[in-house]
Amino acid sequence: MVKGPVLIDLEDAPILEEGPEAAQPVPDLDAPAPTGQAMQTVATLAARRPSRLTKWFWGLLLSLMGFAISLAAWDFTMGLIARVPILGYALTGLMVAFILVLLVMALRELAAFSRLKRMDVLHRAGEAARASGDLAEAKIVVDQITRLYKGREDTRWGRDALADKSADILDGDGLLDLAERDVLGPLDTAATREIEAAARQVAMVTALVPLALADVATALTSNLRMIRRIAEIYGGRSGALGNWRLTRAVMTHLVATGAVAIGDDFLSSIAGGGVLGKVSRRFGEGVVNGALTARVGVAAMEVCRPLPFNALKRPSVTGLVSRALTGLFGK
Repeated sequence: MVKGPVLIDLEDAPILEEGPEAAQPVPDLDAPAPTGQAMQTVATLAARRPSRLTKWFWGLLLSLMGFAISLAAWDFTMGLIARVPILGYALTGLMVAFILVLLVMALRELAAFSRLKRMDVLHRAGEAARASGDLAEAKIVVDQITRLYKGREDTRWGRDALADKSADILDGDGLLDLAERDVLGPLDTAATREIEAAARQVAMVTALVPLALADVATALTSNLRMIRRIAEIYGGRSGALGNWRLTRAVMTHLVATGAVAIGDDFLSSIAGGGVLGKVSRRFGEGVVNGALTARVGVAAMEVCRPLPFNALKRPSVTGLVSRALTGLFGK
C-alpha cells in the first residue's frame, strides 16, 4: 500500500486572532505569600519603647540645642539693638510672638492629653458600671457621656432619645446599652468610614507604587491620620504628641496580642490561598496591609470609645476590608 500526501481541509478550523501577548500570566506558586511587611514594620516601630539611655540622650541633646539657639538669638538681638535699634526691637517683638505661639501649642498639647485621659477614665468607669450592674453608677457614666457630646449636632438625636427613654430603664446594663445604641451608634458609623478609607489608601499605594519604603511611609501616615480622626470622632481630640502616644498605645496592644501578624484564617487565606497573592505579590501585599490597617482602626475604636462594645457588635475586619476594597482589585 502506497502512502501519499494527505490533504487537510482547514476551512472549518478556528482561526486564532490573538497572539502570545494575550495569554494569562502564569502564577508563581513558589513565591512567598504576602505578609503585610509594611504594616508589621509600622506596628513594630510605633510600639517600640525607647530605652532610658536613649531618652537621656535625646533629652540632653535637645536641651543643649535649645540652650545654644537661645543664647545665639539673645546675642544677635542685643547686638542688633545696639547697631540698629528699630530692627532690634522689631526682632524682639517677633521672638516674643514666637514664644507666645510655642506656649499656646504647649497648652493645646496639655489639653489634648487631658481629653485623652478623660476618655480613658470614662471608659474604665463604663467597664466598672457594666461589671457591677449598679444603676446609680450607670447613670453617672451616662450623664458624663451626655455632657461630653453636648453641643454636637451628630449626637443630638441620640441624646434626645436617651433622655426620653432613660426614665423607663430600671437596670444599669439596660441604661448603658441604650446610651451605646443611641449616642455612640452614629459615631461608630463615622469611625468605620475612616477605617475603610485608610485601608483603601494603604492597599492601593502598596499595590501600585513599587518604590522602596513608599508603602511603609504611606501606612504610617495613613494610620496616624486614621487614629487621630477616630479620636476626634469620639471626642478625644489629640495634638501631635497626644496622637503619637495614642498610636503607640494602640500598636502596643496589637503587637502584644499578636493581632498584627498573619495568623488567623482570614488573613492567611488572603496571603497564601488567594488568587491575588499568587498572580501578583504586590496586590497581595496591598490587600494584607489594608486588612491590618482595618485591625488597627478597630483597636483604635476600642481605645477611644467611651464605652466598650456590648449592645453593638464590634466591626468585623472582614466586612471592613470587603467594603473598602470592593472595586479596587475586583470583586
